[in-house]
Amino acid sequence: MAMYTPEYQPNGSEIAVIKTSKGAIRVQLAGNDAPIHVGNFVELARKGFYDNLKFHRYVPNFVIQGGCPNTRDLDSDQVVAAAGNPFAGLGTGGPGYTIKQEYTTNPNNSHEDGALAMARSMNPDSAGSQFYLCLGPQHNLDSGYTVFGQTIEGKDVISELRVGDVIETIEIENAD
Repeated sequence: MAMYTPEYQPNGSEIAVIKTSKGAIRVQLAGNDAPIHVGNFVELARKGFYDNLKFHRYVPNFVIQGGCPNTRDLDSDQVVAAAGNPFAGLGTGGPGYTIKQEYTTNPNNSHEDGALAMARSMNPDSAGSQFYLCLGPQHNLDSGYTVFGQTIEGKDVISELRVGDVIETIEIENAD
C-alpha cells in the first residue's frame, strides 16, 4: 500500500469537533507534534470520509475505536452484530493508503485520558483512517502508537460511546 504525505500543513491550533450520536467531542489537535497525522485527519474530515461511520471497537477502561470505512454501509445494529467476528472485516478498512508513524518523533506522545491516536496493524507505518480515544491513561501504548490530539471537551461523551454509535461528522476549527 502506498505511503501518503498529506498536503495540509497544520498550524498547531486546529480543533476537531467529532459529532457523534451521543454528543460532541472537542479535541485539540497536536499539529506541531504529529503533523502527518493531523494533516491526514484534517484532509479526511474535510472530505467527509468519517461521516456516518460507526465505532466498531470498545474495550472498557481502554479505548473506543472508529474510522473504519467498512462500517459505512452498515446500520448500528449490524455493526454491533459483526463486532468481534474476524470475518466481518470491521477494523480492517482504510483510506487506500498509509501514513508514516510519528510516535518516535512526537515529543508529547502520551496516551492520557481522552487522548486521540491512530490505530494501525503490526507495521508501524500502517495507520490510515482508524483512530481511537483513550478511556483512561494507556501509557503502555506510548512507544507504539501516535497520539495526535487531546480531548478538551466531551470526555463524558467518550465514556458513553459504544460499538455501533455513529460518527455523524467531524468538523475542523482553526484550520488554514
